Amino acid sequence: MKKAILATKVGMTQIFNEDGVLTPVTVLQAGPCVVTQIKTVENDGYSAVQVGFVDKKDKIINKDKGGRKEIVHRNGTTKAMQGHFGKAGVTSKRFVREFKFENADEYQLAQEIKADIFAQGDKVDATAISKGKGFQGAIKRLGQHRGPMKHGSKFHRHQGSNGACSSPSKVFKGKGMPGHMGAKKVTVQNLEVIRVDADENLILVKGAVPGPKKSLVTIKETVKAI
Repeated sequence: MKKAILATKVGMTQIFNEDGVLTPVTVLQAGPCVVTQIKTVENDGYSAVQVGFVDKKDKIINKDKGGRKEIVHRNGTTKAMQGHFGKAGVTSKRFVREFKFENADEYQLAQEIKADIFAQGDKVDATAISKGKGFQGAIKRLGQHRGPMKHGSKFHRHQGSNGACSSPSKVFKGKGMPGHMGAKKVTVQNLEVIRVDADENLILVKGAVPGPKKSLVTIKETVKAI
């Protein structure tokens, strides 16, 4: 992997190309990300680049723990993280992720990674936490069929048989049932980059990207180019 960046989802819109063909796109606020740590095989056992995204306030509070004062960020970040960012020479960041770049040794601390790392026509994979749908039934969650809707039927949108009572006398593991839907890590592969605005750090990707607006999205070069 040579290209990757963190972004937040702005929303969806549509654009027209030179031929007047309409294309639905997702607008992503990509970066700027800064390098907060460079991991090497000698020190860490593997090669990677750690990046931070979205500035975080440095306001801190003192919490009394057994007679001693421990400095903790309002959002729970300890002073150790302050030192980690300070060592890299960057401000505190809300999101921190690692990318195993093939050319990790070419990066430097505090180096910025901007949207122009990608170009129009690139194929990317987008990873994010999908929208949470709460508790849902088997029809919406798994696409199962409904029962008869006529008068007298007691089986409409309920789940069907879970198995015979005498044999095997149990419900097999993995049986699709109602439950919590969404709020899972989802990756959509082979999305095409339609446009890149380097000045505003915007990337327009063809089609839909998982997650609600303002959610964190990881953009990487695709692993299954077609």
